[in-house]
Amino acid sequence: MSLRERAQEWLAQDPDPVTRAELHLILDAADTDALADRFGAALEFGTAGLRGELGAGPNRMNRVTVMRAAAGLGARVLAATPDPGGAAVVVGYDARHGSARFAADTAAVLTGMGVRAWVLPGPLPTPVLAYLVRHLSADAGVMVTASHNPPKDNGYKVYWRDGAQIVPPVDGEISAAIAAVGRVDELPLGVAPDGPREPETPSWRVLGPEAEAAYLGALETLPLGRARDVTVAYTPLHGVGAQTLIRAFLRAGFPAPYTVPAQCLPDPDFPTVAFPNPEEPGAMDLVLDLAARTGADLALANDPDADRCAVAVPTPSGSWRVLTGDEVGGLLAEHVLRHTSGEGRLLATTIVSSSLLGRIAAAHGVDFAETLTGFKWIMRAGSPTARLVLGYEEALGYSVGGDQGVPVRDKDGIGAALTVAALAAEAKTEGRTLLDLLDDQARRYGVHATSQLSIRVSDRPLIDAAVAALLKSPPHTLGGRPVLKVEDLSEGVGGLPPTSGLRLTLADAARVVIRPSGTEPKLKSYLEVVVPVRSDDVPAARQKAAESLTTLKADLATHLPA
Repeated sequence: MSLRERAQEWLAQDPDPVTRAELHLILDAADTDALADRFGAALEFGTAGLRGELGAGPNRMNRVTVMRAAAGLGARVLAATPDPGGAAVVVGYDARHGSARFAADTAAVLTGMGVRAWVLPGPLPTPVLAYLVRHLSADAGVMVTASHNPPKDNGYKVYWRDGAQIVPPVDGEISAAIAAVGRVDELPLGVAPDGPREPETPSWRVLGPEAEAAYLGALETLPLGRARDVTVAYTPLHGVGAQTLIRAFLRAGFPAPYTVPAQCLPDPDFPTVAFPNPEEPGAMDLVLDLAARTGADLALANDPDADRCAVAVPTPSGSWRVLTGDEVGGLLAEHVLRHTSGEGRLLATTIVSSSLLGRIAAAHGVDFAETLTGFKWIMRAGSPTARLVLGYEEALGYSVGGDQGVPVRDKDGIGAALTVAALAAEAKTEGRTLLDLLDDQARRYGVHATSQLSIRVSDRPLIDAAVAALLKSPPHTLGGRPVLKVEDLSEGVGGLPPTSGLRLTLADAARVVIRPSGTEPKLKSYLEVVVPVRSDDVPAARQKAAESLTTLKADLATHLPA
């Protein structure tokens, strides 16, 4: 079919008056570029589910796309469930544009297929949904969110019955089932429990406050210690984290955090930030200002769906320092190991995160695993008998556990914030800060300094070509250090599944990992240098590490696309 015919077919089944109006305008204007953008490709369902811009057509997030995804998921769930009448899926959503509607459409499609659907009672953090999949013994879970993407986006994250995000082959099987779905206006649909319906029409169930309460109860298993004297300034960045985080703090006996008034309530337009990601420059300005004014010990930020957590601490000079994800990961690791015991404890992180975690694991005599990027892999790290007590990735994602392992099998910005507060309170009882603890680690393991270099590339073929060119002709030196080893990640390294990218091992324990971004048109490079501390001079080692990173980054940039 032509693009116009595809658009007309889509229009005939679209239940949404907003996207129908959008498509009518495009067709009336004969806007071939707009048609090609929406109908010349389709959002791909993969291990991250779906994510894209809102709008009409298969290359956008909309009600048709979501209903097709729900039907494909339902088919895969039914195929895997010995008792089809017992199949169940938990559905959650954040406060983004369209999230509540997409959640209701998902529940309607699943219920119409004979799958029980349990819908969260309102916009809640992603880790609440991830926890409930296992807590309710569901077959799968859906979270409608685009995490920290721009306001124009939304997404669809799928979890399997183990409470972790899907991985191959399940993602491919769901994708194939989605491709087999016909017109969505022909799908049998359930109805909302409070809506009018015929007696035989099935409806989904809306969970009550017990859903969040169960998650909050699980956080009590985290290694929180006994110290509670800590003052926290906090922002949810216009997301859904505030109420859940405040309840978590109060339930655990911590003082309620100060919150940024302008960012405390959910707002899908994210009006006070250019980009709702705490990693972005300027995103934490308001919470840092609040922290300074209140004399806080910590400044914390969640991203809009509260699965990530950013941490900042005051410096002796009176300024504030935002810690890297690798720094927080290292601090959490030793905190967790101090508060847990027994055999089989496991620390896990990804190939793009700092090598520090491996050194910490070796020093404490616990297991360590390195995975591909993403919590879907971190949560499946180690042997079947391993007890994961911390999984983290450098992009501010942490899953913290105690003696019973991790309660949430995904990154959890609420649990991480709670544990960081406990860590800071414990240090405060000894007259110390998180910066002191970082210096302790530098003395024990050396300064592990990490950074990123990201280059936006117009399309994926150019990114793949850049990776192939580097593999064919890798640099012999980078930043003045010899390149000792070049590994093609597509061949599988160290028993890991194949993935696009390469890893360069340099002299003096430095390394560079280069890979395409999984969610953006970017080629991303992850750099690390390690500098030993001499004569107890931590500042000198940090300075040397910073200079080495700067040199390494500048040299690497000359080998990447302009």
